[in-house]
Amino acid sequence: MEALEGLVIAHLGQGIAVEHDNKIVLCQTLRRLETVAVGDRVLWTQSAPDQGRIETILPRRSLLARPSRNDKVRPVAANIDTIFVVFAVEPACDFLLVDQYLAICENLNINAALILNKSDLPPSESIEHELQTYIAQGYALYRVSATAAHGLDELKAVLKPQVSILTGQSGVGKSSITNALIPDKDLKTNTVSAITKHGRHTTTAATLYHLPEGGDLIDSPGVAIFGLAGLSEADLAYGYREFQPFIHQCQFNDCRHLQDKGCAVRVAAENGDISMTRYQRFLKLREKM
Repeated sequence: MEALEGLVIAHLGQGIAVEHDNKIVLCQTLRRLETVAVGDRVLWTQSAPDQGRIETILPRRSLLARPSRNDKVRPVAANIDTIFVVFAVEPACDFLLVDQYLAICENLNINAALILNKSDLPPSESIEHELQTYIAQGYALYRVSATAAHGLDELKAVLKPQVSILTGQSGVGKSSITNALIPDKDLKTNTVSAITKHGRHTTTAATLYHLPEGGDLIDSPGVAIFGLAGLSEADLAYGYREFQPFIHQCQFNDCRHLQDKGCAVRVAAENGDISMTRYQRFLKLREKM
């Protein structure tokens, strides 16, 4: 039987919704396969008019996972081009969490960008100073207001050629932005459930939506929790982009960048070559690990 290529768009109960040729098919997976993630490209074979079986997961260009039980990790989404970290002036900007996300993206080799939502609330001088620090490191920053529909056109243009996912602490307006980008989101979700005749199994994890203007957005309620579990202390330091040129200048290979003798990173922070507030947050995250 001919294997067809498809795109995984949702997990539905025990089944997996695979899109092929603008149609959605409910698939099961072979037991020997690793966990299939939303965003995966797969090869599948048809077993009934709207049912099939996933035979192979095609090579991924990226994978975002989160901690699960028994020290294992669970794939959340695959083939992501950019992770957009959403934050807002209210609730208070949690730059420690922002740094954590950026460090993980740096190590996963996934592009990261920032979205300041509720941009109608002007940021304080100290917040603006932090924002400029991120921009100086090459992170793109988009100022939007989902409720006032401000800045969304620019965001849509950026999302157009790629697969994206939004993350951030609760209350920052990820859902509002998602709903503004996908006006008929509920309709699309219900269509997926209806076609697969598993309406009672609403999607529990990530779902991939095609954006009206182009590009794909993976909406994942659980993505707020991808932690530092998979990172070593050296990975965390590497995750701070501005540390990278100094890490190799440290006197010792196993430098912890604390009070270590000959630490080039600490000296760079003290001299103002890298942001002292970012360096202090790095020390806090190091403690958390």
